[in-house]
Amino acid sequence: MNTQANLKENLLHDMTHWGISASIGAIFIVHSLKKFDPSWQEWLVSIGIPPEMQLPIALAEFIGGVLLVVGVMTRITGAVFSVILLGAIFHIRWENGFFVSKGGWEWDLVMLAAVLAIIVAGPGRISISHLVKKIPRFLQ
Repeated sequence: MNTQANLKENLLHDMTHWGISASIGAIFIVHSLKKFDPSWQEWLVSIGIPPEMQLPIALAEFIGGVLLVVGVMTRITGAVFSVILLGAIFHIRWENGFFVSKGGWEWDLVMLAAVLAIIVAGPGRISISHLVKKIPRFLQ
């Protein structure tokens, strides 16, 4: 049984595959930076999340973003990001409705779809995982 998504073997497809992962990774890196600010801890408390979660969330987004850009542990990172995005959709934005212009969960849903595609497709051929053949598949 074939359990790996196969994209056409050409440079344009490889670059596009990496571009999607790198874009999602970069977005998470940029968003993580504001989460290291102590004032973000106060916001967490205001929505009912313990303040001790500030550092784990910020680190998960920053380190995960870097891992997506370089192409290591992409499936594990995608799973972590899926949990973060589902939390954002259902715990933070659900009551605001769908549209992002009204504080809704529209953009989080797009990000979730991209992260799920990354989980299915894996790291791709432009990645450290592809270059280092000895990395176990579950860590790719």
